[in-house]
Amino acid sequence: MAMSTIRAFRQPPPRRRRDRRGRGLRGPLAWPALPLMRTRSDRFDEAVLAAMERIERRLGQRLEAVEVAVELVPPSDPNPWEEHRIPLCRCFPPEGRLPGRIVLYRRPIETRLQPVVDNLVTEQVAELLGVTPESIDPGYPREP
Repeated sequence: MAMSTIRAFRQPPPRRRRDRRGRGLRGPLAWPALPLMRTRSDRFDEAVLAAMERIERRLGQRLEAVEVAVELVPPSDPNPWEEHRIPLCRCFPPEGRLPGRIVLYRRPIETRLQPVVDNLVTEQVAELLGVTPESIDPGYPREP
């Protein structure tokens, strides 16, 4: 009889909350910052910042008046200095109160990255096997 009175006073286990469609527990509102959850744009921006920080450590105050920007693609206005090719970046010297600016164009740089990776892998495999890169890949070297 003592056991029945204990059960009467015991509280029921807490109910788990489900979302309104009954699909299960709700997850966290914001995911932790995992490397795989960063976008290509975020990774590119981080690479540019890392490169600038490395240069700033060496040059210090000489780069105080330099701004760096990343844009998706270059503007479509034709530049007479750049005929028949898409620019990867542009440099704008300081003008008046405006600091010097460097603009990198993410998409053209990313599209040229794959041929560079292909060339590097081909060269390393060729070195490992003791053969020429052309015997591994007839299309070597790939143009970026």
